[in-house]
Amino acid sequence: MTSSLSPNTQAILLLTAPLIAGRGEPSADLLTQSQYRKLARHLWERQRQPSDLLADRDDDLLEACEPVVDVTRLKRLLSRGFLLSQAIERWQARAIWVVSRADADYPRRLKARLKEDAPPILYGCGEKSIFETGGLAVVGSRHVDDKLVVYTEDIGRLAARAKKTLVSGGARGIDQAAMRGALQAGGLVGGVMADSLEKTVMKREHRNMLMDGQLALISPYDPSAGFNVGHAMQRNKLIYALADAALVVSSDYQKGGTWSGAAEQLDKLRFVPIYVRSSGETSQGLDALQKKGARPWPNPGDAAAFAETLAAKVELSKEPVEQTKFTFLPQEPPVPLPESQLSIDKHPLTQEAPPVELAASPAEALFAKVRELLQSMLTPRTDAEVAADLNVSKSQAKDWLLRLVDEGVLEKRTKPVCYVACTVKKRPLFDQAEQPIVAETTPRPK
Repeated sequence: MTSSLSPNTQAILLLTAPLIAGRGEPSADLLTQSQYRKLARHLWERQRQPSDLLADRDDDLLEACEPVVDVTRLKRLLSRGFLLSQAIERWQARAIWVVSRADADYPRRLKARLKEDAPPILYGCGEKSIFETGGLAVVGSRHVDDKLVVYTEDIGRLAARAKKTLVSGGARGIDQAAMRGALQAGGLVGGVMADSLEKTVMKREHRNMLMDGQLALISPYDPSAGFNVGHAMQRNKLIYALADAALVVSSDYQKGGTWSGAAEQLDKLRFVPIYVRSSGETSQGLDALQKKGARPWPNPGDAAAFAETLAAKVELSKEPVEQTKFTFLPQEPPVPLPESQLSIDKHPLTQEAPPVELAASPAEALFAKVRELLQSMLTPRTDAEVAADLNVSKSQAKDWLLRLVDEGVLEKRTKPVCYVACTVKKRPLFDQAEQPIVAETTPRPK
């Protein structure tokens, strides 16, 4: 049952995922994201990848990982193959797909913006390409009055009319109101779930939209995982990273997930321009975010003005966001997918979504050119041959080749070790748990 998952994804699942299937308890020995990051770095420095840990239980490689992770612990996690097959069977029955950072169809915006902090595994349902289209992220509190619900639904409907994707977290309150408004108006919606993905995708009112390509949901947490405050706060950065701009409709002051997520963007990450609601009753939380650098929402009155707001060039920071020296992920700005991969027949809104615009350093620009050259390398070549072709050192060539393998652009072969371009064919793919995103009685517009 694991044939649809790449070997790297299988290895990462065994190391990090609880693999909840039925009533079983998840393993207590799972690698945390920080621990997995250290292991991934350790493997990368040895020109190896996670899937190599599965190759006939390479004891030499496992022993080489001892400084990072206890060998006994590694073997115990990697021996969960039967449990993995059970979990995959359960996910497939619910049309839930899984991608890892090593897969080519992992959301490029998360790789480009979060780098090695991007979740090792993503679970999802619906059309993956929705998460390549940017759009407006809408966030806010769970407990809000009817006026703010109506206001937020209107924002969602306006996003749909402007043919812009609406990104949110699927939580009760503001999140669901924004997503509901966009879906009712026929727009595209990308939801980043903190819990209960499996329950959400099984709801009939969501199922049709997921299968029609109008709604897509992802989560960095097991599809059967329940609510966890830490998970809800951690997924906030994913919502921002997938968008072109963000609107904070409501927020507590110096507390809660909405505040911490927005403050993190303004103070540190600066992925996208942050706007705060500028009409209706004032809010201490929104006023404080504006003092931190958030901009008042310009209240666009029509689709054209809305699109202009998202397309506006806004200086986020005079200094680059700090990243760790090592990155297991490609560092170049995400390249927009070909139109044939972004189009969704029933909802062509994705075709007009703007690409992510991130400033590229000279090193990033050089690697982007190398990627362009090597992705058409149809004849297997060794690292020495590539180094000679590019007139660079062998170590530099190895670095580039391994990064392209991680990205899914190249395939690494053995006996002898060589590299060749791999063609990834797009597979056909077919909100919060307490309530449906769209009321079952609400008819969808024709």
